Amino acid sequence: MIESCRRQLVEFTRELVAARSPSGSEDGAAAAAARWMSILGFDRVVVDELGSVWGSITGARDGRRVLLDGHLDTVEVGDEDQWAHDPFGTEEVQGRLYGRGTSDMKGALAAMILAAADFAADCARDFSGDILVSCTVCEEIFEGIAARRMSAELRPEWVILGEASDLNLKRGQRGRAELWVHTEGKTAHSSNPGAGRNAVYDMMHIVQKLQGLTPRVDSFLGEGIMELTDICSEPYPGRSMVPELCKATYDRRLLPGEDRESVLEQVNTALEKVGSNDPGLSAGVQCASDEITCYTGVRMAAERFFPAWVIEEDHLLVEAAAEGLRRAGLSPQVSHYSFCTNGSHYAGERGLPSIGFGPSPEQLAHITDEYVLVEDLVSAYKGYRGMLEVLMS
Repeated sequence: MIESCRRQLVEFTRELVAARSPSGSEDGAAAAAARWMSILGFDRVVVDELGSVWGSITGARDGRRVLLDGHLDTVEVGDEDQWAHDPFGTEEVQGRLYGRGTSDMKGALAAMILAAADFAADCARDFSGDILVSCTVCEEIFEGIAARRMSAELRPEWVILGEASDLNLKRGQRGRAELWVHTEGKTAHSSNPGAGRNAVYDMMHIVQKLQGLTPRVDSFLGEGIMELTDICSEPYPGRSMVPELCKATYDRRLLPGEDRESVLEQVNTALEKVGSNDPGLSAGVQCASDEITCYTGVRMAAERFFPAWVIEEDHLLVEAAAEGLRRAGLSPQVSHYSFCTNGSHYAGERGLPSIGFGPSPEQLAHITDEYVLVEDLVSAYKGYRGMLEVLMS
């Protein structure tokens, strides 16, 4: 039984990894996920207009709608010459499957889909509620944006995120906002700078002020970090011109209770303090926004503001999931994610009780020679089954 499961997990993961799927090009991986769901007997398999895939299995009795959630897209490989193993070949070496997406998070998707199908088949669908599995697109670009369509369509009551957790149970995460701070000056020839106003010099004063900001600390999730990630000026290259515009990008890690308005207000207050000593300063801040064309041709646009979330340790979902994992032979520690996930939508925006559980430690995501342990895939499969047995009883 376990050997057959191991073979299926490896085969399915290999098929998903072989289908290169950087954000916006997930069509091959989506087709593979949909095909496996259909073969495994899901009652419904749907590809939505963004290209995300979801499947459902309905139990014999009424009950909760439980969603197992993951994403199909990966970050880019980068310089393939730096990889010791083919990033799309899923070579198995000493129990490790190598390749882009093995850890983040195609191995987990394979484990979730197989676990849901096998659980339903083995109990002849004698369970309560509906098992839902979602495979979203463009998560690496927009955490939770494609998931908005999933929650609207599927109406889940509880959510299990399959992101890497090293087989531990996660009950929260910091959110993430990307902020654009800009200054506007006046261009002039650099041989006569007094005729203009250098927007970069203005930005230097603002950066110093923003370094003094101290976002609050959460006793569980940690610091609400604000880190400068890049600065650019216009015109670029300058070619003897004083820059008239400068833009700095900040990565702001969010804590529970922080919304868009409060985060922007904190920065605006700092800008006003700088401006009070310099009436000629022109500066502002906004949430960054971006857009991408999905592989279906549909455009997806959104602000980069993804809320934090936490579920209480004594919540029924946490306790039931932990019991299911223990029944599966695992000994999960309860903690939180350090990175952002689709939970920013399900829990942060919708308020749906959510947890995280997946194979592989977080630090293997996005690295050169990314890998997942085959034994971790098997353990994750057992864990998903164990949780479903408790949650759907």
